[in-house]
Amino acid sequence: MIWKAFLFPRYKLITLPTPLEKAMRLSKELNVDLYIKRDDVMELALGGNKARKLEFILGDALSKGCDTLITRGAFHSNHARLTAAAGRKAGLDVYLVLTPPGSPKLQGNVLLDNLLGAKIVYAESYEEADKTMNMLAKELREKGNKPYIIPGGGAFPYGVLGYVTASLEIVQQLYSLGKRPQYIVHATGTGATQAGLVLGMKLLGLDDVEIIGISISRKSKEAKERVSHLVNETARLLNVDVKVDPEEITVFDNYIFGGYAVVTKEVVDVMKSIAKKEGLVLDPVYTAKAMIGLIDLINKGYIKKNSTVVFIHTGGTPILFQLSHIIEKHL
Repeated sequence: MIWKAFLFPRYKLITLPTPLEKAMRLSKELNVDLYIKRDDVMELALGGNKARKLEFILGDALSKGCDTLITRGAFHSNHARLTAAAGRKAGLDVYLVLTPPGSPKLQGNVLLDNLLGAKIVYAESYEEADKTMNMLAKELREKGNKPYIIPGGGAFPYGVLGYVTASLEIVQQLYSLGKRPQYIVHATGTGATQAGLVLGMKLLGLDDVEIIGISISRKSKEAKERVSHLVNETARLLNVDVKVDPEEITVFDNYIFGGYAVVTKEVVDVMKSIAKKEGLVLDPVYTAKAMIGLIDLINKGYIKKNSTVVFIHTGGTPILFQLSHIIEKHL
């Protein structure tokens, strides 16, 4: 019943499918069949996983006649950057409510947000940002506009649809190689990517594919609750008979390394190692920590040797330039 996801309004932002590359040296070193899903390779504003979600979010916003997008994120938010780009591509105004951690200095994603002409508002916390988004929406409605509020990270059912449909794409690519996925590993933050993959695999009848989230901020219990809630909410949107409990979700919180957006020597070391071995550029907030988790889980035997593993590169390249002053301390 995964076909139901394809019936929802969708605004084309990217060319699909994105590449699925065999990581030759890492596969040999780790003794697994490792493939990198290159969701960092997209034409919209340097790409990333949020673009998939925004296709469905924009589809819903435009179908409702909205003229303005409002969302929030950290200063280095990939979601904010891609929302600005998607909104501009669709001819909509965009308001971004940005918060710490990070710096509002004009570089990386903040630079791109400004180039894209987003209206930027600053807040001290996510709680304050949520209040600010609602206040902005109220003011815009009073002026006759039709704003559309997007939760942080696109973490609501319309955003989840992006990785429900991506599940089919991944499986088709692997099947064309004569492979079947056993593990899919990725960085999990707000939970929408993992929720989409969990629901997508269930709708494909591939319940035995383990979707492993490497948390970049939240404790495992909270992350599992968020993901299961998003799975169930999206299943209701699709009107499919799927329900999952938090205990069915796999999230590891062992690789946060000091907290969200904290960059340590271990993180930079894996960025350097993967760049040298595979020519693959990881970011220090999401994908590097997810890669550390992937390697450690293989070495510990949680991910079985000789298994077929997909690592989703969720993007985040501009963060490298936004946090270069921290990265250079560990090079």
